[in-house]
Parts: sequence; structure tokens; C-alpha cells
Amino acid sequence: MADLLGMTPGRGFHQTAMRQRLVSPSLISKEEESYNVTLRPPTLAEYVGQREVVEKLSIALEAARRRQEPLEHALFYGPPGLGKTTLANIIAKEMATKITTTSGPALERTGDLMGILTNLAEGDILFIDEIHRLPANIEEFLYPAMEDFRVDFVVDKGMFAKTINVPLKRFTLIGATTRAGSLSSPLRNRFGLFYHLDFYAVEHLREIVLRSAKILVTPIDETGAGEIARRARGTPRIANRLLRRVRDFAQVKSVPAISAEVARQALALEGVDEEGFDDLDRNFLLTIVRQYNGGPVGVEALSATLNEEVETLVDMVEPYLLQQGFISRTKSGRRANEPAYKHLKQAVPAGGTAKLFE
Repeated sequence: MADLLGMTPGRGFHQTAMRQRLVSPSLISKEEESYNVTLRPPTLAEYVGQREVVEKLSIALEAARRRQEPLEHALFYGPPGLGKTTLANIIAKEMATKITTTSGPALERTGDLMGILTNLAEGDILFIDEIHRLPANIEEFLYPAMEDFRVDFVVDKGMFAKTINVPLKRFTLIGATTRAGSLSSPLRNRFGLFYHLDFYAVEHLREIVLRSAKILVTPIDETGAGEIARRARGTPRIANRLLRRVRDFAQVKSVPAISAEVARQALALEGVDEEGFDDLDRNFLLTIVRQYNGGPVGVEALSATLNEEVETLVDMVEPYLLQQGFISRTKSGRRANEPAYKHLKQAVPAGGTAKLFE
């Protein structure tokens, strides 16, 4: 099995799975988050990509400013690393208000949320990342806050319990989630604005790489930026991460500017191929193609074979492969499509994959 997936015997899957993935859309460390903050565009005018979202959001912001009232509650949803946090910070800057940031898992007690809400000034923004992971009691506590700008706080217990109605300043709640379907209907219905962020086109990622390289004072040409953009899996966070690795390579090799060839050499060293796939992506595809004859195969079987969590495969590996057409997700399981065979240099089944999968 190790030979099948191109791994050296003795290393095993577990060791490979435990390392951080360079092409993961999620944050790798707090250091990376600090690094990304310096690269975020401060205004909508400087924001690259997501044109529909930017246009709709700019209209909503201008209308709110003209009415001199806070922006409606907004929900950003889509895969990780596409700019949901960046847009929340841009909204705060555009509305000239303060932003308070937290996350769903961090809010465990109503008292924690109570403290945050009562400290918000008129028009301030509360940004909750991973809002789909809010505990049920916190979510219910939010309903009157979002709808009527008040909270009902219960003090004491039993026969001595009493409810204190606490008014709040009008604020804007911005939620971000990678799983919009996991939000309950009552919470989802309290948002007035919904924005879906999708994977970026290569030309937009190239602009982002060029902009980031300028901020980092890293010489790079159009071809080098394009090479990094093609391997960034449609995700700005990955594009900036790859740029850092290529920058390190160029500095150590004393290269005056990052070209396409320099980017190719640096990313080949990192195990990132021309499609932006790493070992886990290639192993995933190879397992379907060789071990399961192209599929269909259930994700649980793939999880067991690769010794990876189902959530890792569903959230971190499959979305990009599905979007690029390398695999299909059916009721029977996952299937490898023709681009997967060609990328892996495997023989396409007689009659083609389309006929095989009917």
C-alpha cells in the first residue's frame, strides 16, 4: 500500500497526516494570522476578486452611510481562506466604527457574550468567526440582541430568579462560516445580508500575489506571480503562503527576482505540483483510481485507507477537487473523473470515465 501511494515504507500514513499542509486553506499558526493582517486590503477599492460581493456590499454600505444608521447584520459564507475576516474588517473601516472579533467555540457562557454586547457602542461591529459552532444557549441569547437590540439576563436561580432586560446600542453582527447549512433557521433568518465567497480566478490571485510581493518588498515578475497563482487552489491565503516559501527560496539562492522558473523550482521542492496538489491530494486521487478502480467509494473507506479524519477529507481535500472536476460526489460514493487520470498519468478506463460512471 505504501508503494501504491508513493510513500516510503516505514513512514506510514499517520506521520504524513500529522504534518501541516502548505496548501491547507485553514490557518496554520497564529504567526501566519499576524503575517496575513499586514497583507489585508484596508478598503473595498483595494479588494481584489469577488466582484459581485464587493459590488453588493459597496451599495449596502453607501446606503447605510446615507441613512446614518448601522449596516444590517451580514453573513459571509464559503470555503476557508477566501477573505471573510478581511471583508469584516473592511466594513468596520468603511463605516468608521470599531470591530470586536470572537469565534463560535470561544463563546461558552452567556456572561461572556453579555460583556461583549454591553460594551459595543452605536454602530460598532461584532464579528463572530465559525458562527455555526455557537452553543445553543449562546445562539438563543443572540436572538433578541440581533432583532430588538436588547438582552434578557437571568440572575439568581429557582424561586429567586428574575430577568433583567438590558438595552443595547444598535450594532452590526457579522458572521462568518464555512458551513452555512449548519446554521439553524432562526439564526440564519436574522441576517439581512448574505454574501457567498467562491474560489478566486487565477488572474485575481496573480493580482493578489503582485500586491503582497510589493508590500513585502519582494521582486517578482508577472510570470512568477502567475505560477504561484496557478498553484494556490483559488485561495488568497494559500497564495500568500506560497509566496512566502518562494521568497525564502529566492533569497537563499540569491535570485534577483522571482520568475516562473524560480517559482516552479521552489514549489516543486515543497511538493506542490502544477495543479496545487500536495501529497495528500495525490494520495486521495491515487487511492480512488488504483485501490478502488476509480470508484465509487465511500468517504469513510477513503478515510480508513488514508488514515485521515473524514472531516479533513470533506473540508480540506474534496472541495477543490470537486470544483476542478477531478472527482464527482454521488450517492454511491466518490468517483475519479478523467482529469484525475490524466494528472496522475494513469490510463483512462476503456470508453472513458463518463461511460464507466453511468
